Amino acid sequence: MSSPTALFAGDAHRQTPLAVRMRPTSLDEVAGQGHLLKPGSPLVQLASSDAASQRAVSVILWGPPGTGKTTLAQAIARSSGRRFVELSAVTAGVRDVREVMQDAMTQRDLYGQSTILFLDEIHRFTKAQQDALLPGVENGWVVLIAATTENPSFSVVSPLLSRSLLLTLQPLSDDDLGLLIDRAVDDPRGLAGEVALEPDARAALIRLASGDARRALTALEAAASLPEATEGTPAITAEHVAQAVDRALLRYDRQGDEHYDVVSAFIKSIRGSDVDAAMHYLARMIEAGEDPRFIARRLVISAAEDIGLADPAGLQIAVAAADAVAFIGMPEGRIPLAEATAYLATAAKSNAAYLAIDRAIADVRAGGIGRVPKHLRDAHYPGAKRLGHGKGYEYPHDSEIGVLAQQYLPDELLGTRYYEPKALGAEREVQARLEKIRRILDGA
Repeated sequence: MSSPTALFAGDAHRQTPLAVRMRPTSLDEVAGQGHLLKPGSPLVQLASSDAASQRAVSVILWGPPGTGKTTLAQAIARSSGRRFVELSAVTAGVRDVREVMQDAMTQRDLYGQSTILFLDEIHRFTKAQQDALLPGVENGWVVLIAATTENPSFSVVSPLLSRSLLLTLQPLSDDDLGLLIDRAVDDPRGLAGEVALEPDARAALIRLASGDARRALTALEAAASLPEATEGTPAITAEHVAQAVDRALLRYDRQGDEHYDVVSAFIKSIRGSDVDAAMHYLARMIEAGEDPRFIARRLVISAAEDIGLADPAGLQIAVAAADAVAFIGMPEGRIPLAEATAYLATAAKSNAAYLAIDRAIADVRAGGIGRVPKHLRDAHYPGAKRLGHGKGYEYPHDSEIGVLAQQYLPDELLGTRYYEPKALGAEREVQARLEKIRRILDGA
C-alpha cells in the first residue's frame, strides 16, 4: 500500500495554516454576517477606501469562536488602507497599549495615516488595561476593533462600551461553511484543486464545524493529507474526515429523520426516567453539532410536560440551563444541559397539568364556553354595577382559610374537572390540598 500523499511538502506558503491563508482580503469575500455588512453599515463605512466615507468609530465584535472577528478586522484594514496593529489581551499589557497609541499618533501627525488596533479577547483585559484604551479611542488616535467571546456587558468597562459600537456575530450557517470549504479546495491560496472533496466528506466537515469556520478549515487541511496517491486527483472521503478529527462521524442529519429520531429518544428517555439513555442521546446531539438552544428548548418543554407539579423545581432548572447556554455558549454549555437532563430524568413525573390544559382547550373548541358568572365580571367601568356585575362576589382573603364557597365556572360547565393531580412526588401534596379546596368551593 502506498503511503499517504504529502500534498504540499516543500511549499513554504502552504506551511501557514489553511484558515489563515484563506482569510478574505476584502469584505466582499466574507462569508456570513450579512446583517453586519449591508450597504452603509458601520463596518462597510470603516472598510471604505474613500476618505470622505470613512468613519473613525470603534467597534466591539461579540460572537462565538470562528465566526470571523479577526477576519473582519483584517479585511477592513486592507480595504481601507489603514495601518493595522494586532494585540492579544492574553500577552499584551498596559505598556504595549500605550506604545501602540504613541505610534498611532506619530503615524497620524507625520504621515496622515490612521491606525486600526485589533485587540483580541478583550474580556481578558483588566479594568486598568481597558482604561488605558480610553484616551486613544476617545481622541481618535486609533480605531479600536475589539473581539470577545463573552458578553461585553459583563466583561468590558462601561466607559469603553459607551464609546464603541457593539456588534453581535452569529455562528456561520451550513451554506456559509459550504462556501468557505469549496473556496478553500479550489483557491490557489488554499488547496488549489490538488485534492477533491466527496459530498459525504463535505457534509461531515460542515456538521462537525458547528458554525465555526476555523474548525471547518482546520479539519479540511488535516483530512487533505490523508488520501493515498492514485491516478487522478486524490479524494477526501468521510472516513478521512473522521480520521483527521479523531471523532466518529455520527449518522445525524439536522434536517432529516435521524435528527427527529434522536431528539425523540432523548425526550422519551427523560420521560421514562432512564438518565443514562438520556445522557447518551444528549451526547449524540452535542457531538453532531445540534444547536444547543434547540436542546435547551426541548428540556424546558419536557420539564413542563412530563415533570410538572410532581417536581416544580424541574422547570426552574430547565429554564436556568437554557439561560446558561445562551450566556456561556459551547462547549461549556454542555454542562448545564447535562445537569438539567440528569435532574429531569431522575425527577418524579406527572403530566396532569399538561392533560388539564388540553382537556380545557378541547372543551372550548367544542363550544363549551358559557357566560362568565355575573359576580366574576368586571365591575370597574361606568354602568357595570347597574348591570349586576360584581354583585355577590366574595373576597377569599376575608376568609380565615383563604377559600370560600363560590362559583367560578360558567353554569354550563359546573362540576367539570380538568386538572387531576397524581399521587407522585410533590403533586401528592397538591392532590390532598386540592381535594379539600374543591369540597369548600362546592359548599361541602
